[in-house]
Amino acid sequence: MIQTIKKAFLALALVAAVGAAGEASAETLINGAGATFPYPLYSKWFSEYAKADKSVKFNYQSIGSGGGIKQITAQTVDFGASDKFLSDAELKGAPGKLIHIPTVMGAVVVTYNLPGVPSGIKLNSEDLANIYLGKITKWNDPRIADDNKGVNLPAKPIIVVHRSDGSGTTSIFTDYLSGVNAEWAKKVGKGASVKWPVGLGGKGNEGVAGQIKTTPYTIGYVELAYAFENKLPYASLKNQAGVFVEPSIKSTSAAAAAAVKHMPADYRISLVNQPGKDAYPVVGFTWLLVYENQKDPAKGKHLVEFLNWAMIKGQKMAAPMLYAPLPESVVKMVQKTIKTIK
Repeated sequence: MIQTIKKAFLALALVAAVGAAGEASAETLINGAGATFPYPLYSKWFSEYAKADKSVKFNYQSIGSGGGIKQITAQTVDFGASDKFLSDAELKGAPGKLIHIPTVMGAVVVTYNLPGVPSGIKLNSEDLANIYLGKITKWNDPRIADDNKGVNLPAKPIIVVHRSDGSGTTSIFTDYLSGVNAEWAKKVGKGASVKWPVGLGGKGNEGVAGQIKTTPYTIGYVELAYAFENKLPYASLKNQAGVFVEPSIKSTSAAAAAAVKHMPADYRISLVNQPGKDAYPVVGFTWLLVYENQKDPAKGKHLVEFLNWAMIKGQKMAAPMLYAPLPESVVKMVQKTIKTIK
């Protein structure tokens, strides 16, 4: 009798194990890699989406836009993520048609560690470019002091921090510097990786934020959410209209308002230095990169469902995490684009 009961228990255990294995294999794993800029928001999206659809799981590696572009081109991931749109040459180099799906917009902020000056620094575009060119080297330089009357700026050397990896955040920041400073445009230019005239490198938005937090008298650039998360101050920047503007959801959205009127069908557009007195000048879209023709039908179906979810429910999660949701007109355009994924 005991033997019979034991056998029955073993049989039940075996059935349960097989069932569990079947359940585990039914979960589709979708792999992605790329931008650190939207990583705080994407982490939230992937965990929330997994609650809504238990049959799918996302694995995202925050390695920088350069890495994301490489991996999606090599097809070692199911989607890439980048804050730099791909050039015609990069699109031609991909083994299939890659689509840019804008997800949200973010502000690249200039953050600093200035003992005794907890917040409130103002910088104009010319001075910022000259700091990164190595031409303004002291915090109390008269050119910085001019815009910061009443602020006790220290007579200390400025320690410049930049990204060491291929980065969409760098692409947005150098695109801005190239537009406001002719010398920068000629000597350094714009891109995910540039030859920096001065400074220390940090890997990812996380690395730059870490350097600023731990090293006094530094200046660097990170996505707004990283400055906020690390309790770092950020400068007000002078925009194209000549107004000093703080980075915020409102000033990020104001930057997009003008550009959206000229939105190309492939969404490859820069949002830096847009007109309007309320517009923050260093803003960018961040994109997911997906193939129009999906090799794996099951993964492709899940990816399309997730992208549709990101356009509706995902957008509502953007502002609390300091990203600006897409304008309604862009959401409608993107929903049509998602339908073209096969």
